[in-house]
Amino acid sequence: MNILKKIFNWWKPDSKNQAISIYSYDLDGDGVPELITGWSNGKVDARNDRSGEVIFKDNFSSTVAGIVEGDYRMDGKNQLICCSVDGEVRGYQSSTPETRYSMLDVNIEQETIRELSQRRHTLLMELRNYEENQRMGNSGELLYGKPSMAGDQVGVIPANTQLQTGLAINMGTEEKNKPPHVEIALATTNDTVIRSVVIFAEGIFEGESHVFHPRENNLTSSVRVPIYPPKDVPVDLHIKTMVGYKGSLHYHVFELTRQLPRFSMYALCTVPITQPNGHVKFQLQERVARLVMWVNASFLLLEDIVATEDGRLEVSFLSLRTTMPLVIYATSQCEVTIRTDDMDLAGDLMQALANYLNLEDLQVEADFPNEVDQLSGVLERVEEYHSTRQRLSAEMADHSGVIRTLVVRAEDARLMSDMASMKQWYGELYALNKDLISGYKIRCNNHQELLSCLKQVNQTIQKAGRLRYGKSKTAVVAACRQAIKNNNVNALTKIIRLGHT
Repeated sequence: MNILKKIFNWWKPDSKNQAISIYSYDLDGDGVPELITGWSNGKVDARNDRSGEVIFKDNFSSTVAGIVEGDYRMDGKNQLICCSVDGEVRGYQSSTPETRYSMLDVNIEQETIRELSQRRHTLLMELRNYEENQRMGNSGELLYGKPSMAGDQVGVIPANTQLQTGLAINMGTEEKNKPPHVEIALATTNDTVIRSVVIFAEGIFEGESHVFHPRENNLTSSVRVPIYPPKDVPVDLHIKTMVGYKGSLHYHVFELTRQLPRFSMYALCTVPITQPNGHVKFQLQERVARLVMWVNASFLLLEDIVATEDGRLEVSFLSLRTTMPLVIYATSQCEVTIRTDDMDLAGDLMQALANYLNLEDLQVEADFPNEVDQLSGVLERVEEYHSTRQRLSAEMADHSGVIRTLVVRAEDARLMSDMASMKQWYGELYALNKDLISGYKIRCNNHQELLSCLKQVNQTIQKAGRLRYGKSKTAVVAACRQAIKNNNVNALTKIIRLGHT
């Protein structure tokens, strides 16, 4: 549909003539085909696929009959061939590099002129709006703060108007079926209203942008826009806000950028929570104050947290996605313990902390009972699937031998005209073939389950690696794979826990 609209717009100047034939051919030799069109008045033109600009045109004395592609000169290279209703035939060859560069220079000049013309038109419109606003303001028709009529088409707002922004966590409401989320609060410093808000961000919104525009009867000087980050990644929010008065058709656009912390979907807990079973322990050659700075920069907090009087840090969070708790504890000697049952979250925290502190290597002790138990169960299923696969392969080999015997017997019976025996052998062969098909389906299902289990094992190994940083990460991944290769489950769990055997 978009292509048809583009073609329609390109053909508007030629609407008095009818397009007889169209063809796609790379006429300028840039590797991108152009749209070749033959018209009822005998004109032939080639248009750029992006801008619709005519890069080449020719004229026949009569209506164009058709456009094709072929070896017109019999030199082994295809050319564009156009034919008129009077039988006139013309061939067009793709441009050479030399002619293409000269054509490219002309296209660049035309494109530059077009861009400058568009920019001039935009600036003239903006200047006209400013002049109209100034005229209305000087004449007293618009009183600052209150437009004279609901239909005022001016965008004058007080010069001291400011747009205040803030990020906060909203725990949601069950009554309105609104889950916990992060929200952006926007407010003006006077009685101007916010008409709409456009937020650009990668990885948060579908299409990388989100538009929020309240109803006409709900326009106020402050709005709250909910956002739901699906992953724990730092994001720059580019915000454009339209500010004006109710009834105005012209608005001022405020542009600003706010950074969303990486772990913004975790709410600070002020009450005691249940301690998670999984944890990561490690020693940092840093001051606790540096760890506190990382927490303040990585989480969405209303106020910066501080260490206790004796130099310790203890802070608890609650995940807005899963309601799982997260506890970060550090002694005065910077012996850090991160407690969470989410191994992925622990890995993200370790990677973010190591990057923030510019660490070259970080070794930890980790204990995630749920992940280890799940891994043990997956490895047991892997063994079962391997055994089933070997058994099915052996049965298929046995069936192959029986099939060869039945085929020979059936053919012998056919040659001796023993139809009864032939029918018997082919009947057994048919039944055996059905068994083979059923066995093949079982093997396919077994193979898919085996791949799924192996994928889970590999994901657990990657999680164990992300708990470390630098050389320790590489060493843990290599040791885990070697333990699986040796079928040593005990060594695998020990490596995940301690980082070595």
